[in-house]
Amino acid sequence: MTPLAGRLTSHAWMGAVYVFLYLPILTLMLFSFNASPMVTNWGGFSLRWYQALAHDREIIDGFKLSLEIAFATGCSSVVLGTLAALSLHRFKRFTGRTLFAGMVNSPLVMPEVIIGLSLLLMLVSVQRLFGFPERGFATIWLGHTLLGMAYATVVVLSRFQEMSISLEEAAQDLGALPLQVFFLITLPLVSQALASAWLLTFTLSLDDVVISAFLNGPGSTTMPITIFSRARLGLSPSVNTVATLTVAVVSIGVLAASVWMSRAEKKRAQEMAAAYRMVD
Repeated sequence: MTPLAGRLTSHAWMGAVYVFLYLPILTLMLFSFNASPMVTNWGGFSLRWYQALAHDREIIDGFKLSLEIAFATGCSSVVLGTLAALSLHRFKRFTGRTLFAGMVNSPLVMPEVIIGLSLLLMLVSVQRLFGFPERGFATIWLGHTLLGMAYATVVVLSRFQEMSISLEEAAQDLGALPLQVFFLITLPLVSQALASAWLLTFTLSLDDVVISAFLNGPGSTTMPITIFSRARLGLSPSVNTVATLTVAVVSIGVLAASVWMSRAEKKRAQEMAAAYRMVD
């Protein structure tokens, strides 16, 4: 195979992959403007389903709850994941390190059904003993944090492994305290990984169905559970509008984060180059 034929084949294959991944999403977004109540029949362009969505309190309340839980999950997962990654990276030997690493990574390979069921049984036992927590926002948030922390740990740990500790050592030589080094040197160096971990865990929480189904309670139905329950009775074009708005929100967030991380990377590279010039 000639180099030109190889490039054409690789481009064609990549194009087919993109079509396979994104054509269903684009089709869903297109049919959110469908005037027909049948999701598979095009009846002309219309905004009727967006107008209907504005009066659908169940979807709106579920979407708000999902955003609140996803935001809280992203923050807590990044904090716990960063601490776990820092412990695994900086402390190569301590009692129980293998067990700790295994427990942190186990949610990555464990079925969500098992996670949701085990958390439900545990929380029910705790509630019987102490009277709390009631199933709702807090229990869903705990379940999502358990899963999100594992992903955040992997993302942040990979950044720690690539990062040079020369700047941290230089700051310590100049008299900086450990906390000052962590907040002024370490965190800015891994800020892009933190942003990536937050976006990843936010998205995982936003579209989670299995864990939320086990841990939700009366008045705490998230948007994915609402959509799933309606899908069993037959899809409505209003579901397409919710999916379209969700894709739009996530896309805007990803683009904004990408621009911010690109600018932060350029700024960090310039600052590091300036610091090395001063040292030399």
